[in-house]
Amino acid sequence: MADNSSRYISNLTRDTYALILAGGKGSRLHELTNWRAKPALYFGGKFRIIDFPLSNCINSGIRRVGVVTQYKSHSLIRHLVRGWGHFKKELGESVEILPASQRFSDSWYEGTADAVFQNIDIIRDELPKYVMILSGDHIYRMDYGNMLAAHVESGAKMTVSCMTVPIEEAAGAFGVLSVDENYRINGFEEKPAQPTPVPHNDQMCLASMGNYVFDTEFLFEQLRRDAENTGSQRDFGKDIIPSIIADNCVYAYPFEGGTDGTAYWRDVGTIDSFWEANMEMVAPVPQLNLYDRQWPIWTYQEQLPPAKFVWEDHDRRGEAINSVVSGGCIISGSTLRQSLVFSNVRVHSYGLIEDAVILPDVEIMRHCKLRKVIIDRGCTIPEGMVIGYNHEEDRARGFRVSEKGVVLVTREMLGQPVGGLGNG
Repeated sequence: MADNSSRYISNLTRDTYALILAGGKGSRLHELTNWRAKPALYFGGKFRIIDFPLSNCINSGIRRVGVVTQYKSHSLIRHLVRGWGHFKKELGESVEILPASQRFSDSWYEGTADAVFQNIDIIRDELPKYVMILSGDHIYRMDYGNMLAAHVESGAKMTVSCMTVPIEEAAGAFGVLSVDENYRINGFEEKPAQPTPVPHNDQMCLASMGNYVFDTEFLFEQLRRDAENTGSQRDFGKDIIPSIIADNCVYAYPFEGGTDGTAYWRDVGTIDSFWEANMEMVAPVPQLNLYDRQWPIWTYQEQLPPAKFVWEDHDRRGEAINSVVSGGCIISGSTLRQSLVFSNVRVHSYGLIEDAVILPDVEIMRHCKLRKVIIDRGCTIPEGMVIGYNHEEDRARGFRVSEKGVVLVTREMLGQPVGGLGNG
């Protein structure tokens, strides 16, 4: 077995090129992705979703990264240029933006496999031994070095990261793997309605995380073959993986714990899951530790003054209880409870905000009551507005109410112009 030391893993990461697929629409997020790609969506008080796979790469020692963009990518590209444009190519490190540019066909990216195929020449120029394909729209912390070591030691041509999830969560949402006792993959279904359970537990299944490691030449061979197949949907889950598992060594890598031993991974692909994952951040000890200095999540950070809480009268007190409040915010004479507030939010007096996710640059006027809401960037909530207490009234105003009762409010719904701060 190979020497699984830090030096050994650092050699593997230096020989790896990571390609982050960040072109997804995120259509199940409805109006939240009307003006931005899903990977550009805000998360956790100050980050964007794309920051998590990017930070995992950098912290793992993978310093050659390409980010594939396509759908409504302006705010994503702006964020990448501001927050991730400081790497030095001459030192063998870079975060490059790879927009759809019809390099090998007259079409835009037609699927995940096609997005990689269209950039084969760029990958080849980097001369990597291994290519890591990463989903750009999940929240987790993972040391990719361990996955690379497992890939090499197993002799696999491809390795798929996966984790055990409840069947009802995976149905219609995730690719589902079947494996033997050594975790060699012997079956793969893309988003099945009835996932195959793991042995000895018919309530759980093995779900793909959308992260893959390939030997480089093997990847190129499979992409060229797929590109010649007129019946292919150009997708790793639907086409590439099912076509290779019978005749090639393809292994699963179980994600059993993050950098701190916690197996936290979230696909924030719906209004409810986005709200729930952000709400997890306000717990006294959240499962996802954003305060770990050994594995920081990097992002673009505007220079802002500290958060400020003012007034202390009996009926007018600026306070936040079990909440996360970011820089540039002023909580003036209102109460926040169990809420997550992004930067540059202004909450005026005599209000009550509960179980809320407030995106940047929102202004909430006096006497407002908000409960179990997501307020999109740049909204101004008019004085005296009550949201989240009567869903019939919420719908009548044009707000979106999710299956679990989360109310989404955007500028368009409020009749406020979109543009400037509201675009991303």
